[in-house]
Amino acid sequence: WTYTQLSYSITLSKSSSISTLGSSSSSLTSLGLEIRYQIEDFGENLKVLPTNDQIKELQTILRDRNTSRSDFKFYADRLIRLVIEESLNQLPFTKCVVTTPTGASYPGLKYQKGNCGVSIVRSGEAMEQGLRDCCRSIRIGKILVESDADTHEARVVYARFPEDISRRKVLLMYPIMSTGNTVIKAIAVLKEHNVSEENIILSNLFCTPFAARSVIKLMQILTSEVHHVAPNHFGQKYFGTD
Repeated sequence: WTYTQLSYSITLSKSSSISTLGSSSSSLTSLGLEIRYQIEDFGENLKVLPTNDQIKELQTILRDRNTSRSDFKFYADRLIRLVIEESLNQLPFTKCVVTTPTGASYPGLKYQKGNCGVSIVRSGEAMEQGLRDCCRSIRIGKILVESDADTHEARVVYARFPEDISRRKVLLMYPIMSTGNTVIKAIAVLKEHNVSEENIILSNLFCTPFAARSVIKLMQILTSEVHHVAPNHFGQKYFGTD
C-alpha cells in the first residue's frame, strides 16, 4: 500500500462558493468559513487508504441520501473490508519458514500472537463481521458509550473485553468519527484496563479533521477519508433504523 498524501485547501465564502486545491469544485450553503488542512500535518499516526475510483465510488454511494438500505449495507461492507484488511497490516508480524507440499522451504510471515478487536456499540458492530472474515478466531470486545442528554458528555454504559486485553494489540472499530469524543472515552476505558495507547489502532471509515486532531495524539488511525462533513446517518442506515 502507498498511503494517500492529500493537500486540501477549502475556502468557503458567504456566497457559498468553494475554491479547492487537490479536489473538485463543490458548493455548500450558508457558511462563511475557511478550512485548510493537509494530511501530512496530522503526522505519522494518521493513515488514509489510497484514493482510487473504486474507493471514491463506495464513499459516494454511502454519502448519497438516495441509496437504498440494501445497497448501503452491501457497499458499506465492501469499504469496511478494505479498511479492516489494511488495519490488520498495521499489526506486528514475525518471520517464519514453512514447508511446501513439494518439500521446499518457504520464508514467510505470520501474525504475532495477541491481537483482538473492540467495537464501539452500535455502529462499530457493523465492522465486526469484516474482522471475523479476515481473522476467524479473533476475540472481539465491546464498549457502549452514550452522550448525556443534558450535558452531551460521553459516558460509558457497558464494557466487555478479553481478560488478557492488556497484553494484546487492539483494533478499535468505529466507522464514523465527527468529534472524537466517543473514541476518546473508549480509549480511557481501555487504559483503565491497562491497554497502552501504542497498542491501539482505530479502524475508521470516515473522519473529520476536527476529530483527527482530537484523537491523533492518542493512537494510530486508519481511515478511508478525512472530510469536514461526516455521514452521521451511517449507523441508522446500516442497521435499518433510519
